[in-house]
Formats: sequence, C-alpha cells, structure tokens
Amino acid sequence: MALSGLDIYKLLPKTNCKKCGFQTCLAFAMQLAKKAVSLDKCPDVGAEVRALLEEASQPAIRLVEVGAGDRRFAVGQETVLFRHEEKFHHPTAIGLIVEDDVPASGLAHVLKGIHALEFERVGQKIGVQAIALHNKSGEKGRFLEQLKAVRAASSLPLILMTSSAATLKEALAVAGPERPLAYCHRVTDLASYISVCREFGVPLAFRASSLEEFSGATRQAVQSGFADLVLDIPEGRAADRLWQLTQMRRLAVKKGERSLGFPTMVIVDTAVESEAVCQAAAYISKYANILLLRTVKPEHILPLLTFRQNIYTDPQKPLQVEPNIYPIGDVSKDSPVLITTNFSLTYYTVLGEIESSRVPSYLICMNTEGMSVLTAWAAEKFGAEQIADTLVKFKLADVVSHTNLIIPGYVAMMSGDLEDKSGWRVLVGPREASGLPAYLKNL
Repeated sequence: MALSGLDIYKLLPKTNCKKCGFQTCLAFAMQLAKKAVSLDKCPDVGAEVRALLEEASQPAIRLVEVGAGDRRFAVGQETVLFRHEEKFHHPTAIGLIVEDDVPASGLAHVLKGIHALEFERVGQKIGVQAIALHNKSGEKGRFLEQLKAVRAASSLPLILMTSSAATLKEALAVAGPERPLAYCHRVTDLASYISVCREFGVPLAFRASSLEEFSGATRQAVQSGFADLVLDIPEGRAADRLWQLTQMRRLAVKKGERSLGFPTMVIVDTAVESEAVCQAAAYISKYANILLLRTVKPEHILPLLTFRQNIYTDPQKPLQVEPNIYPIGDVSKDSPVLITTNFSLTYYTVLGEIESSRVPSYLICMNTEGMSVLTAWAAEKFGAEQIADTLVKFKLADVVSHTNLIIPGYVAMMSGDLEDKSGWRVLVGPREASGLPAYLKNL
C-alpha cells in the first residue's frame, strides 16, 4: 500500500542534510509520496528502509504486457480507485472471441469484421486490441490449424483459450515470439499451465470461484516464481461480477493486499447483444482490465471504445491539438477564417462541421492549454488580447487577403474589444458548432 509523506518521513534519517536538494527531510518525503523525485536522491537511507520504500512504491496492480511489437498492450499498474485521485494508466483492452470450430470461410468473415473495428476520434486511433481464440472443439489439431490461420490474417495480440496445457504448449510454439496471453479455465489445472507459461515466458489468465481462491492461487504462483497473472472473474450476475471487481481493486489499493493486486479479465457471454454492451460498459468503468466480447458489429464496439477513451483520458491533462492554422478543403486567400481552442473535442467538432459545409476555410487552433471555449474565456486564455497576439504570431495577414475573423458565438461579448486590439473585422459565428454549415454557406 502506498505510504503517505509523513509515513515516509518517519523512515528517513531526519538529518536535514540537504544532500537531496531539499531544505528538510519532510519536504523530500512529501515529494517522494507524490512520486516527483527518486529515493536515490537520499544517499543516507539504509538498505532495509530502501527495500521497504521500494516495495511500498510499487503499483497496487501489477503491470502485465501482452503481445509484441507495435500492437502489444499493457494492463494493470493502477494505483487509485477513482481517476480524479490521480489517473487511470492503461485502458481496458477489448478483445473479441473467435471459436476454433468455425469453417475457414466463416473465420475469414469474422476476421474481416474485426479488422474493420478501427476508428479515429478526437485525433486518436481507437480499436480492439486482441483476438481470443477459443478451443471450443476440444481438438488440438483443429485449434492449431485455426491459430495458424488467425496469425496469417491478423497482427493483433492473441489470447489462447486452450482446453489443456498440452495444447497450449504446442500453440505457443506456433505463436512464436508474439507473447500471447494464455488462459486456464480451471484453477485445478493452474500448476501445469504455469509450467508451460514459464517455459515460453508468457503471461497467464486463470479463473477461480472466489476472492479467497484467487488469493490462494496467486500466492502459490508468486512463491513458485511466476507473477505475470490475470484474474478472470467467473460468469454470473453482472452485479456479482462488479462486486468482485470492485473488492479486488479496493483490497489491492486501499489495504495493500498483494495477492489480489493483478489485472482482471471479464468474458461477456450474454446472448442478448444490447445487454452485453451495457454490461461491458459497466465492467470498463469498474474495473476490468481485459474485456472479451463476441460481437463484431461496429454499432456495438464503437460506443464501448468511445466510453473507454473518455474514462481513461487523464482528467488533469485534457487531449490537445497542436496550435496552428489548419486549411480545410481547397482554400485560397479569400477563404473565411475561424478560430477555436486547442481542446481536442472542441477542435474536431468544429473541424467536422466545417468539412460538412464544404466551404474551404482556415481554422485557427489557438493554444488554451486544452480548455474549451467558455472555460478558456473564463480563465482569460481566450480573450481579445490573446487572440490578437495569436493572429500576429501565425502571420495571418500573409495567409489571407481579407481581415475578417469569425469567433464562436459564446464569446460574442469580446468582439468590439478584439476589433480594437487586432485591427480585424470580427464576425460572430453560431453558438453551437452544428450551426456552422448554414452560417458559412450564407456568408
């Protein structure tokens, strides 16, 4: 469990020697608690205390990496229950289940659907991150055959849900250095699966029936020298699974229960697709690290990807666009000029509406430290003086032959002041971005 600044201070030499660069040991301890400095800054701390502090500084949830190369993903390393306390570090990895008993034509169709599940939202690429191949047939040969077909068609990381450790061993030989996530259905088979995973250096997900069984199994695994584990919450009512997920996170984060401090996984196998999507959204928020689904419909997956993106955006550091002048369409020196903030959601919303208008335009993306229009205006980062300085900085007079600037309707009150400070003629645009197409067409 993470130590407070005062807890750390009690373990330090308390000499106030200033060797660490701080005036007092207490000041250094407070910075250690915030992870703003390294313990190496203190040359006088003893080995025993150092080991204790390093253990306490480890994330409550262990980091586990799956896959290799550019498509690999990491889960875990979480330190808080609620993102406003700090942030969530690694987004829930969404994977899609593929059965090994489907015919070749059916497999090709499913994989094609999976590959289509890549989207762009507010400047970020979002999509599913894994394919879980399930040994539904129970046949080793069939599973290996389908595994080869999946590998040939997709570069997404794999989750190998085999029916036995023997099948897993041969499947890992086929997978090569791709570092898939192995999966054990029964905790009674865990020892044989761990033996195979240790040999190939891959992580392992396993299912248990209770928190106590998870805790006992992970303790034994860690004692044997294997700790790259993922805990699969067993099937049941959504409320019961959410309770287990929450208790695991709370016990790991608040109580320092290391035996439950591992990433979690949930398999959503509900027959009603709309219900499955609703459950999946709940598991993303509380606190599934890997989520496996069966649907490949974009109308099901895109809302989940969008929801995940919103949950895992750092609340202390909003998504921002590089400040600049962006031409939209086949612009000329006579094209209209609009200005907005560099908050990604605002910028891409405005961008989309300008593109919809099909009126070639310039869009000035002004640096407001990631704030929206009204927030930036209230914080005095999107005022007349700042906008006037931005026009000069970007040399807008050299870009267009006119001096007309369109500002958002929500800040119409600054138009007179902005004209005085900039020398440009200020036009007040619509309050909502959705009004831009009609506005630009009627200029």
